[in-house]
Amino acid sequence: MDPVVERYASIATPRYTSYPTAPQFQRGFSEDVYQGWLKKLNPDAPISLYIHVPFCRQMCWYCGCNMKLVKREGPLKAYVEGLLAEIALLANALPARMSVAHLHWGGGTPTALAPDDLERVMTAVRAAFDLLPDAEIAIESDPRTLTPNMIQRLAALGFTRASFGVQEFDPEVQRAINRIQPPEMVAETVDLFRRNGIDAINFDLIYGLPYQTTAKLLDTIRLVSEMAPDRIALFGYAHVPWVAKNQRMIPESALPAPRERAEQANCAALAIVDAGYEAIGIDHFAKPHDGLSVAKRSGRLRRNFQGYTDDASDTLLGVGATSIGRTPMGFIQNQPETGAWARAIEAGELPVAKGLQLQGEDTLRAAVIERIMCDGAADPDALGRNFGARPGWWADAAERLEDLAADGLVQVGDSGITLTKRGAPLARVVAAAFDSYLPAGTARHSAAL
Repeated sequence: MDPVVERYASIATPRYTSYPTAPQFQRGFSEDVYQGWLKKLNPDAPISLYIHVPFCRQMCWYCGCNMKLVKREGPLKAYVEGLLAEIALLANALPARMSVAHLHWGGGTPTALAPDDLERVMTAVRAAFDLLPDAEIAIESDPRTLTPNMIQRLAALGFTRASFGVQEFDPEVQRAINRIQPPEMVAETVDLFRRNGIDAINFDLIYGLPYQTTAKLLDTIRLVSEMAPDRIALFGYAHVPWVAKNQRMIPESALPAPRERAEQANCAALAIVDAGYEAIGIDHFAKPHDGLSVAKRSGRLRRNFQGYTDDASDTLLGVGATSIGRTPMGFIQNQPETGAWARAIEAGELPVAKGLQLQGEDTLRAAVIERIMCDGAADPDALGRNFGARPGWWADAAERLEDLAADGLVQVGDSGITLTKRGAPLARVVAAAFDSYLPAGTARHSAAL
């Protein structure tokens, strides 16, 4: 690995799926404020919806998500009733019946729900909102528990994209993370989706896992390329056992050292590109025909809580426990604990737990950070003119970029900043220079690579 890049690879930085980032969200945020934001939305502008299902049928030891292991149907049935009620509350809070351009189900494992229950929620969504004819309707799934009946029902409900957490195919690594799914199982599930008309397929891969080597990861990528998903996301494993107790099952001694981890990231990215994918930002790859590639080529690539997206909406409304939403006025997060979430809904309230009202330079800095993360370049002064900012408003960021520039990782000049080819993997580090909250923050973040 490039020794200069290696010096920065272990720097802990946010993933910048939002700015300000989630650690800045304030507890006890007023539901009345959120209601006011919703009333001010432009009724003619399409929105996006995110539905969170925090349940899984099996526990993965690497997982850092807010999820619950479920063995009985009772909690799932009760959760569905809460989703139905929250959808109704949310729709009633809007200024008019809104159209939806993107709908994403995440988790957890949304396909842990019974097919009939998932259909009930989709029926409620269609009753409360207008799903546009070309809307993308995506769902995350687990091939270990997914049934042919569920796949058929998803197709009948209009889903257009399915995502799989492949992570790694090596048996030793799978045992270490408690996710046993042979490549044959995944290939069969992908084939079932395609035979039922759901052709857009996403795979998630992870580097930095216990007992993982570069050779093992490259073999996984070879198998993945044979299945030809439309998109591949390549994430670095974030070992945060102080947050995710299940990660305590993973011995830290089995994790790759920082140099090996960075080598895995670099070699995997090159292999995915060699397999016919275009690099999208720092951790996504897409076939040339895919919407992400098209958005990148046309300068329309965006970044939100689902990662890189071609979703142009400025409003993303979250439904379900712990879901996060974004409006032009600020961010909102639902109650993470399903009991507190359900009690708020039963009381006729939107289940707000945290929020953050945008102020000062937040929106401007967010725009710069998004362009860095999406394009590897940004012109802070040109963007600043859109917000009435004075030339050179980003002097603090320019100062923080001096070492990176001296090391040939970023170019800073009159036309803004551009990551060099060497510096491209360090977009998070460059973006962090514009994060006015980070220097005083206490939140712990994952390594840049």
